[in-house]
Parts: sequence; structure tokens; C-alpha cells
Amino acid sequence: MDSKLQIISGEYRGRKLRLPPGGRPTQNRARIALFNMLASLDVVPACVWDAFAGSGAFGIECLSRWAQCRAVFTDIAPATVRMNLGGLNIDSRASVVAGDALSAVGKYGPLCDLIFVDPPYCAAETGVAFIKKLGGAARYGTIVVWEQEASAAIMPTADIWEILRDKQYGRARFIILRKIK
Repeated sequence: MDSKLQIISGEYRGRKLRLPPGGRPTQNRARIALFNMLASLDVVPACVWDAFAGSGAFGIECLSRWAQCRAVFTDIAPATVRMNLGGLNIDSRASVVAGDALSAVGKYGPLCDLIFVDPPYCAAETGVAFIKKLGGAARYGTIVVWEQEASAAIMPTADIWEILRDKQYGRARFIILRKIK
């Protein structure tokens, strides 16, 4: 496996993850910074949704860090997520759903307390539509990590989402939101 993508902390620290064909992984340094931000906010999720899963790195990182955490992964081509989970033998704490994340908002948005939104950079409008739809489905207090291309500068609706952090790491920009209404 030639991937440099790996789990950065917890029980499975250092384990390498496969990448889907044509995948754009979030760099390890950026994910380290992101999880440090989540730790500074005292985020300890019971249920995580990795909405545009790709490799599943965000959700798998959560499963590695928090033993009681469960994760849902949605992706239109989830084979790589399934391989990564199976290789770590943690499939029992995860559900992998083949399908479009946008159409799953009504089902998983109300269930999860931490949601990762990382659509392809070339589909910024998908992220906007997802956040808008999630605003009507997620519970009060839900934390959302929205990764977008740094040059995109798309902001969520201020009357639904509170911006807790907004940081750029190279090409990636993380906006950490909390549902306030």
C-alpha cells in the first residue's frame, strides 16, 4: 500500500489507510490540527457521521480515539471504507452505506452528534446544499466539521450555525460549526 494516509491517534495510531481511486485525502498534518481543535472544544462524540467518506479517515480516526463511539459512513463507492474498517476489525462499531450523502441527511443528521462534511473540492455546491439541508435535520448542539477548498470561502447560514473555528491548512479549510437553532 503506497498511501501516506494514516490514523494519527488512539488505539489504531500509525495504521495506514487505503485511498479510493482518484481520492483527495486530507493531509495528516491538517487532520492532526483539526482533531486538536475538536479536543480544545471538548468534543467527545457518541455517534459520528463521515458523510462523504472516501477512505473513511475522519470516522475511523474517531473510532480509534473514542472507544464508545459509533460511526456511520456514506459514500457513493464505499469499497475503500469497507476495506479500511475490515483491516482494523472495527466493522462492528460502524455502518457503511452506499449512497449519496445529501439524500441521507434526514436519516443520519438527527442521530449523530459529530458530522464530517468533505465533498470533492470541485463540488463546492454539494457542500452548501448539504449544510443547508442539515440545518433542518440536525439536533441542537450538533458539531459539524465542514472541509472545503481554502479558496472557496463559503460560509453557512448564521442564524442556524455558530462558527466555532475557521482555520486554513494548506489547500484545506476547516469550518467547525455548532447547530444553535
